[in-house]
Amino acid sequence: MPHLLEALKRHTTVVADTGNFHELAAYTPRDATTNPSLILKAVQQPAYAPLLAEEVAAHRGEPLADIVDRVLVRFGREILGIVPGRVSTEVDARLSFDTAATIARAQRLIRLYEASGIKRDRVLIKIAATWEGIQAARALEREGIHCNLTLLFSFCQAVACGDAGVTLISPFVGRIYDWYKKTAGAKWNELAMAGSNDPGVQSVARIYTYYKKFGVDTEVMGASFRNTGQIIALAGCDLLTISPDLLAQLQATAGDLEPALVAADAQKSDIHAVSYNEPAFRYALNDDAMATEKLAEGIRAFAADSAKLDALILAKSAA
Repeated sequence: MPHLLEALKRHTTVVADTGNFHELAAYTPRDATTNPSLILKAVQQPAYAPLLAEEVAAHRGEPLADIVDRVLVRFGREILGIVPGRVSTEVDARLSFDTAATIARAQRLIRLYEASGIKRDRVLIKIAATWEGIQAARALEREGIHCNLTLLFSFCQAVACGDAGVTLISPFVGRIYDWYKKTAGAKWNELAMAGSNDPGVQSVARIYTYYKKFGVDTEVMGASFRNTGQIIALAGCDLLTISPDLLAQLQATAGDLEPALVAADAQKSDIHAVSYNEPAFRYALNDDAMATEKLAEGIRAFAADSAKLDALILAKSAA
């Protein structure tokens, strides 16, 4: 009997969610994703200290933002030496409400990749799915710079991303689950809210169904999982990005599975197409307390970790 990771790969493209590229080979993912928190965690490990020191020493005297981007790209290059597909590299979350600055930062990341011999079709630029971030992605996609819209918690964000022609979205499962569980408090019934009843799973399933029904080319990549049950409940999704801990659990568990999401079934669904201009988008997002709170929280957390990475690089530059 196969293990669950092997079975999952028959229905879904598996992506590793980590900055620790030494862990990747064991799980043979096609792609890998990173974010500021994962990179910060990695560079503080002894195994990656030489990499950070090398990049800082080679570019001492350059603007801090440039050195940070070089560190991010170095991690991306190392990851691309292991995975056969793409790596996602994130724009500074502090630019989440600045379309022009997001575009400029993304363009610089791509230039750094291309200067090192990496073609742009192997890189996804991660951008927070704010209105400004989505408009930046719209412009970047027209330049052939492919984008992964992250911190996505609501249906309106997904629809706007599809309308903007972005390559991929990362709807967050676990953080949605966290919010509903915390809000319910003692009334939360873990068993009753598991699998297809999980609110994070339901959010991704709704987006997947909408995209397949209306032929939206944007790929759906479920992200931010808390347990393997959430992953299994989304088998059949275009992609799933999974932490090394959960990849290990799937690999250690014998079993088979069938897809929970099937494009042909989605195309039969009785739903209607919608669209959002800027006022409608902002209202719909504001009307979703969970999405509003988790988006703001996510931006703050990534921004804080970006600031910590800045401080670490400054300290090493001054040493």
